[in-house]
Amino acid sequence: MTELNRIAVSCGGTGGHFYPGLSVARELNAGGGKALLVLGGKNAPKQAEIARGYGVETVRTPALPLSKNPWKFLRFLLAFLRGGILCIRVFREFRPQAVLCMGSFASLPAAFAAKALGIPLFLHDGNARLGKANKFLSRYAKALALSFPSPDGAHCKCPVIQTGMPLRQELLAGKMTKTEAISEINRRWNAGFLPDAPTLLVFGGSLGAASVNRSGRVAAGLPGGAAIQVIHLTGPGKMEELREYYAALPNRTLLLESSSDMHLFYSAADLIFCRAGGSTVSELAYFGKYAVVVPYPFAAENHQFDNARWLASSGGARILPDAECSPETFNEILRNFLENPGSYREASQKLAAIAIPDASRRILDMMVNIVSAARAGEGKCHA
Repeated sequence: MTELNRIAVSCGGTGGHFYPGLSVARELNAGGGKALLVLGGKNAPKQAEIARGYGVETVRTPALPLSKNPWKFLRFLLAFLRGGILCIRVFREFRPQAVLCMGSFASLPAAFAAKALGIPLFLHDGNARLGKANKFLSRYAKALALSFPSPDGAHCKCPVIQTGMPLRQELLAGKMTKTEAISEINRRWNAGFLPDAPTLLVFGGSLGAASVNRSGRVAAGLPGGAAIQVIHLTGPGKMEELREYYAALPNRTLLLESSSDMHLFYSAADLIFCRAGGSTVSELAYFGKYAVVVPYPFAAENHQFDNARWLASSGGARILPDAECSPETFNEILRNFLENPGSYREASQKLAAIAIPDASRRILDMMVNIVSAARAGEGKCHA
């Protein structure tokens, strides 16, 4: 079997594209290979700094989002051409055996360069519903790796293979018992949490979510609600109101704007209330924690609903539409949780059946297998 020792991974754009791409790059590097991250978009400088911290080489390319505005479209086109030319020059020097694009407009220059140089192109989509960039690029790709079963996979012009969502190595290595997680949380934040108390985790993504922040609160009159320990990640600039709310309640709380220690919070939680981004639902499945997921209603083509449906199909999650997300509904769920904790634990165990913790390795294996088969076919033709 042919080994892929050098690949370029285009994963600029949001963290939902960057971190899975970085995980694949780190997996390759850990096995003795060499990966190059191609980063574009406004977050590229910070992403490059993060990647360098893990010893992953990067290159930044011009990239702007596609727009119907004539002036902005012209700027997009110029950035695309500049980025494509830069990628051709970089790829000629780096000599990748394959190029992997993780979706978004930022992948276009790298995909263009791969096509121009005859380098095998592969795609990955972090959501159940395929993104526009991946749908377009699929006509040039050898295969597209899916995080979840896709409702519109038939629109893809290349083979689709479910590999799962690549998760950060720190998350994968950080899974622990609830008692261990509570102990570490107490050590770091002096939270005073109890290992046997029901623990609720609430978060709305890196920027927070208004409906999740507003609804995901333990009501003052909830029977037994005072025993619930609350970990709530509010997003930047949104914590003061929540702090004032819980100041009048007896609940033990840990309120943070954000944190990179999600492995601790997942491990500590008995019930989770959150959005349904691709990475989030994959993490929920891996940690095996029952979740009430509120899909972001304005996500492109409502793709978070499809992500949530995959998670809920296991029986280990409940979908709560954003329009129905209210403090009353949430606390009714909490009431049921407090009255039937065993049923929630039993349901959460069903998530193991759909979790794919080795997605990074599966993506690399997919690329190796397809490139090897293509080269074997070329050899037969030449013979």
